[in-house]
Amino acid sequence: MLILDVDGVLTEGSIIYDDKGRELKVFNVKDGLGIFLLTKMGLDVVILSAKNSKVVKRRAKDMGIKDIFWGYPKEEVLSKILQKYKVTKEETAFLGDDLIDVEVAKRVGVSFAVADAAKELKEVVDLVTKHRGGKGAVREVAEVIMEAKGLGKSSVTAI
Repeated sequence: MLILDVDGVLTEGSIIYDDKGRELKVFNVKDGLGIFLLTKMGLDVVILSAKNSKVVKRRAKDMGIKDIFWGYPKEEVLSKILQKYKVTKEETAFLGDDLIDVEVAKRVGVSFAVADAAKELKEVVDLVTKHRGGKGAVREVAEVIMEAKGLGKSSVTAI
């Protein structure tokens, strides 16, 4: 299972509000394809965000993510995810970017931080991506997972 934060991971961390108060976010298409490929491989991918957002729900659906979990502190929500999916922490990876992600990163099997993550998160994760949040970090993690499962980039066409 891969658990993803949203703001600063799936996006570069900016939130835009239009003059009607609607929230706008920019998502990276390459990140989306990485998620889609992981789901096609049978890997569960879920979102864990402190903030509920209609925009995130829409993007999650487009990428094939079935579940979004909202709440803070995130480590308490993590327990619910593990129970619902009947997975152990060792079977779980997480990608985050900020201070509120530190405890989750400590409680999963493999943890990642985006290149522009908070220093405190970078200090506790297993791997820091070369890419920044919203700029290919999720795709990078997806490729690490695919290669770990023996499915390199050349096998993408077979999915």
